Amino acid sequence: PVTIDHVFGTTTIESKPERVATVGWGGQDVALALGVAPVGVDDQTWSMDGSDGLGVYDWTSDAYEALGADSPVVFDTTDGVDFEAIADTQPDVILGVYSGLSADDYATLSEIAPTVAYPEVAWYTPWRDSITINAAALGLASEGQELVEDLDKQIADATADSNFAGKTAAFFYMSAADLSTISVYAVDDSRTAFLGDLGFDFPSAATEASAGGEFYADISAENADKLADVDVIVTYGDDDLLPALQADPLWNTLPAVQNGAVVTVGSGDALSGAVTPTALSIPWMLDTYVGLLDDAVAKSE
Repeated sequence: PVTIDHVFGTTTIESKPERVATVGWGGQDVALALGVAPVGVDDQTWSMDGSDGLGVYDWTSDAYEALGADSPVVFDTTDGVDFEAIADTQPDVILGVYSGLSADDYATLSEIAPTVAYPEVAWYTPWRDSITINAAALGLASEGQELVEDLDKQIADATADSNFAGKTAAFFYMSAADLSTISVYAVDDSRTAFLGDLGFDFPSAATEASAGGEFYADISAENADKLADVDVIVTYGDDDLLPALQADPLWNTLPAVQNGAVVTVGSGDALSGAVTPTALSIPWMLDTYVGLLDDAVAKSE
């Protein structure tokens, strides 16, 4: 038996699960990376522009194919947790280590199967912890630790020739259609945190957001100077964003904008999903992401 502590208490898993269901983000990727194909997963493509319905990203579907496993049932998250669909998959365990489960959600899911929630804060589980907790629940704790070590090596290898040290970067949300306010994700959010994994330092706005217990901080254009210490801006958005920032008299006061040190990762496509790191999205996007960041750092110098 395995016992796991989490925000809602303690869950004991009596035997190694064979039918696994995952809710939230990325849990299915941990299982797949460890050779376990979940029978049901939450919709991972809910934010994709023009998505044709429920689905998973390429790195997940490729892993199912590599394992020779059937595609999973994909749970509709439009109205919250899809309890009926989850129950229909008859899981031995439900993994919600990186999720937004409420106490009521957890109680209902626990009537279906032993359920593992996030350690402390909803949607705030670091990717390494997500791997080790999910792996423990699957009875594969040592394999989970090996997976973390392998991914850390991949990150070190990919950034070995990069000049990220001493540069500041954070992840943002902004829209070219309305630049009156933009949002910077806190250093504990997995998107900004992963930039730290790659070797960047964090700007003060992201650090202050975390200190205040926030997921992100809104910065109005009138307060653009609060981001003067950002060397590289990484954000959702497309090719129209940088010209819009440079045309704005307030945002164009920022060195990162003036220099063009702005990395856009799309809006709803695969790369924009991959930069919220998972056990499988990291190797899928790593070289591409580092290349984009290298180009931005070169412009900031």
